[in-house]
Amino acid sequence: MTVLEQLLPPPIAAVERYDDEQPVELFPEEELLIANAVPKRRHEFGTARACAREALRDLGFGPAAILPGPKREPLWPEGVVGSLTHCTGYRAAALARRTDFRAIGIDAEPHAPAPDGVLGAIAVPAELERMPGLRAEDPKICWDRLLFSAKESTYKAWFPITNRWLGFEDADITLRPDGTFHSRVLLADTPVAGFDGRWLVQGDVLVTAIAVPSGS
Repeated sequence: MTVLEQLLPPPIAAVERYDDEQPVELFPEEELLIANAVPKRRHEFGTARACAREALRDLGFGPAAILPGPKREPLWPEGVVGSLTHCTGYRAAALARRTDFRAIGIDAEPHAPAPDGVLGAIAVPAELERMPGLRAEDPKICWDRLLFSAKESTYKAWFPITNRWLGFEDADITLRPDGTFHSRVLLADTPVAGFDGRWLVQGDVLVTAIAVPSGS
């Protein structure tokens, strides 16, 4: 079972790859986006889109160019919601029909401590207060990097529903050692109170995921 299959419910179509060895044919408009990109960027861009097109096929859709929107969010074919992610050693896409899910947010990060200063820049006071307890309960987990990833997945789930920016300081995320987390949105006028998500560490990669069912 893949990482995303452990984190996301059916009928979400999730595809992941651990290298860029398989050739990827990009649409001309996608090629324009990375015309001057370095090889690393070209590889991760192409493989992530190959994952997305495979997921589209699994849902019964034809191949389509995956272009960025105004906030760099991926623009999906009509009737589709989804999310992309990539980091060293991992690329993935998770897609679903809009009739089944309102939004999906996935994020992958290297399972290593976050760079100096990152935790202080992204965490609200309540999150910082919970960090020592989490580290004591399971010191093998890089909780600071996991918090960053959960914040990224939260934003990716938030934006398609609200079409609004959500800063790191706008969500209080409760990470749990059992592989779950809850994101509480702190904005006063929020149309969405929060999200429930799941996380998993596999090898050198950690992945967080949120799926928002339609009607929720």
